[in-house]
Amino acid sequence: MPEHPLPTAPEEDRTLSPHTGCTRAHWEATADRMLAAALRYATPGQALIDLPGPPSKSGVRSDGLEGFARTFLLAALRTAGASGKDPHGFLERYNSGIARGTRTPGRGDAESWPVIGHHGIHGQPMVESASVALALRLTTPWTWDTLPAADQDRLEQWLRGALRHTPAPNNWYLFPLTVAGFLESVGRGDAETRRGIERGLDLLDGWYQGQGWYSDGDGRSFDHYNGWALHLYPMLHAHLAGDRALLDHLGPRLREFLDGFALLFDASGAPIHHGRSLTYRFAAVAAVALGALTGRTPLAPGVTRRVLSGALRHFLDRGALTADGVLSLGWYGPHEATLQRYSGPGSPYWASKGFLALLLPPGDPVWTATEENAPAEGPDRTLALPAPGLLIQTTGRDGLARLHNHGSYKLDSREPERAPGNPLYARLAYSTRTGPTSAANTPDNHIALQARGTRSARVRITPLAAGPDWLASWHRPVFPEGGPVLPSARIESLTLARGRFELRVHRTVGVPAGTPIHHSGWAVAASPEAEPAEAEQLAEIRLDGPEVTSQLLGLHGWQTQRTVRAPQGTAYGPWALVPELTGTVGETPAGTVFAALASLTGEPGASRLAGQATAEVSGLAVTVRWADGARTVVDFGDGGPTVTTDRAAAEGPA
Repeated sequence: MPEHPLPTAPEEDRTLSPHTGCTRAHWEATADRMLAAALRYATPGQALIDLPGPPSKSGVRSDGLEGFARTFLLAALRTAGASGKDPHGFLERYNSGIARGTRTPGRGDAESWPVIGHHGIHGQPMVESASVALALRLTTPWTWDTLPAADQDRLEQWLRGALRHTPAPNNWYLFPLTVAGFLESVGRGDAETRRGIERGLDLLDGWYQGQGWYSDGDGRSFDHYNGWALHLYPMLHAHLAGDRALLDHLGPRLREFLDGFALLFDASGAPIHHGRSLTYRFAAVAAVALGALTGRTPLAPGVTRRVLSGALRHFLDRGALTADGVLSLGWYGPHEATLQRYSGPGSPYWASKGFLALLLPPGDPVWTATEENAPAEGPDRTLALPAPGLLIQTTGRDGLARLHNHGSYKLDSREPERAPGNPLYARLAYSTRTGPTSAANTPDNHIALQARGTRSARVRITPLAAGPDWLASWHRPVFPEGGPVLPSARIESLTLARGRFELRVHRTVGVPAGTPIHHSGWAVAASPEAEPAEAEQLAEIRLDGPEVTSQLLGLHGWQTQRTVRAPQGTAYGPWALVPELTGTVGETPAGTVFAALASLTGEPGASRLAGQATAEVSGLAVTVRWADGARTVVDFGDGGPTVTTDRAAAEGPA
């Protein structure tokens, strides 16, 4: 079959899209370019797409299926959105691959698909079965209906492997649901498919925590999977099936989720850098498109397209595609620390879900309305989400979004806590312009005890209390193997957001007096030769990066300051600096309380933190006086932390 040159991008339209210049035609051209590039790596029978790069733990054959399935979904969205028009003949190649791959599943030849097994080393094909099934459901007239009956039967048998094996105990249960939904849509439903759908929906309801957020399985794992899996698969199934009752049941959750989630996209288009599988990149906008597609969104059409096109353009402009048009394993370009062991060369193509908006017809307001500001570009916002334990903070002057974590961790109820914890979940805060440091480097946005030469980790996070602009949580400090065990110890942490400022207050409980304690701020990508700005009074540290300034000021309990190097860098740069404060746990109640002021800002020439706030501690109560005359009292007394703020003098800090 002929290969096609990479399509060229259309001209920007800065009248319709003043922020991004992108139109629907840009989305179509990007999809065509990505597909043409990926299909260059298809096997002769088109059944596997063996993209270049290191294999995942599942092995190269599973990776080849992954490359096929995830790009097939992209081809399906592109073609279904064009009412079946396929000028490049993409679906013809995928049809050939389906027929060849399912002819003798499990054989060790160059084309056969691996069979679907239980979760574990043989489980990855179950993930890919959902992409295959969803793509078939979207393109039934041009794929499934064109296959000979024998090929349909073999494909059905392969797909039913997803219904007959055990998924991972999380969003994986939505893969059999998606397979079952397709089979029912083509008249091949039965008791087995009905069980697959009902089981997935029942588990989904059990995972729902409120405010639009699902935990990804047992525990409190909240991240991008909430949007690109837990909302996506069941809502899209309901939409395609025309199941009004299910849409009415799940739709309000999606709407509420988007009301907060839309704030987590930077003015630059970047999504929040938090959680696993971040190499999926602009898949983060799938839920935004889903809300528009199903009519369950609080966002105006021009805002929806601003978020969608902003994220797409953000990554395309920063090297997410290699020179030959293939999505790299990483964030912008390749970045090993962004990856998980299950990440293979085809993994990034879950980004295909970001193209869901192509199912909206060209005349839909999402495509015809003038782009509006992104939510993060509006007035400063602070939104507390006690259900997942997340606090969102945005500032309109720089369009930067921050996520303060007081409830999300990657650990189910059966797993023990182990140091060093997962950097993608364990940090106190994440943003749209910074990434966490490597687990091998000093952690950013962290609070840790030091004992026997080692530092503690933050692993399982338990919410404590919440207010409109603050959240609090506690965790048990966990040391690496061979380190001390402090069975009665805990660290309580509270974050209050005010403008661009973050008041961070910590209290140690059951920690021996004299124990060193460390607190770090935002990591900033920098060159190895970079040095922090000269320290301000009261132990302030200021680090200036290419797009942001990170500041950290000790208000109470902190005795020394320093800047720590992170030579493995972050997703935003190959080398980074981290501000850090150090203190000592005291004998008195006041000696167990530590307060600091932090800031991450994109504003040029940001004013210093010193002078913006002062703190005094009496017992377990911290009184903070802001520069504008307002006063905040954080009290860690009996019953958990409480916060009161007197805003009579002014609104917001100077």
